[in-house]
Amino acid sequence: MRAVVLSGPGDLKALQIKELLVPEPEPGQVLIAVKAFGVNRSELHTRLGLAEGVTFPRVPGIEATGVVAVCPGGEFSPGQQVVTMMGGMGRTFDGGYAEYTCVPATQVIPFTSDLDWPTLGAVPEMLQTAYGALTDGLDVQAGQTLLIRGGTSSVGLAAAVLAKARGLTVVATTRTGAKIARLRAVGVDHVLIDDGEVARQVHDALGGGVDAALELVGTPTLPDTLRATRRHGVVCFAGMLSNEWTVPDFYPIDYLPRGVRLTAYGGDAADLPADVLQGFLDDVAAGRASVPLGQVFPIERIRDAHSVMEADRATGKIVVLPRPLRWRPPASRR
Repeated sequence: MRAVVLSGPGDLKALQIKELLVPEPEPGQVLIAVKAFGVNRSELHTRLGLAEGVTFPRVPGIEATGVVAVCPGGEFSPGQQVVTMMGGMGRTFDGGYAEYTCVPATQVIPFTSDLDWPTLGAVPEMLQTAYGALTDGLDVQAGQTLLIRGGTSSVGLAAAVLAKARGLTVVATTRTGAKIARLRAVGVDHVLIDDGEVARQVHDALGGGVDAALELVGTPTLPDTLRATRRHGVVCFAGMLSNEWTVPDFYPIDYLPRGVRLTAYGGDAADLPADVLQGFLDDVAAGRASVPLGQVFPIERIRDAHSVMEADRATGKIVVLPRPLRWRPPASRR
């Protein structure tokens, strides 16, 4: 099989396409024929040597979408449509940047859909993070206001879709006016140009702070996001687009505005219930929701995919196809 291999940290040239043996799954594992995989900032961190616990050489990729090829334990049927994510993929064992990936059965989620593979490939990690951050991280409720800091990221766009479906008023940021239309297209009510002082803009636009805020940029913007949130409001730290993970010399009394609550979210496959995944895909098929799909690349252009992500030129989730699309999803089995 063809796979993208990192022999060690490096620039774009470190992403090498190689021929590897197809993994042989043991009982309790599932071999997935990968039809599409998303490209994430996590894999950029791995390539740059910023991620912890990574051993090399390694096939990166924290998610994959495809069909079951082999499942010795019988947990899933051959040909069944599935997604997988996290759990050490692309870090402690080989991940989704390949024609096949072998993962524990416990981190495989089945679904049934006639949507095309690029669309399906954009969903797993993006939906898991957005859904988990809004529910576990923020516990958002209808009628509330939500600020998404880093709104044009794939998770930010997905969070806006989910939040609007839950009846929230959504405020989202972008660093460039060229991406305003993308945010409007997913239903964002107030678009703010991020000049580093979003809190002032939020208070001006809404007459007060937001009820909840999703921080996807990282620690450089977190203090301002906290100031944009009302007293007894909640901020969830769930992303690091800035590649800055930690707060030096963190002193909570000075750092946190009075009464504003700070949480964090970092989920796994178990945090995306199968019925939530299926319901979202059904809503997309019915036109009730949308997938913020960006550019789609063949695996031969994996360096181009990473270049677009690293330069922040993406307008949605970047998806890579490991092989030409010949397989068609079956008719609904439900």
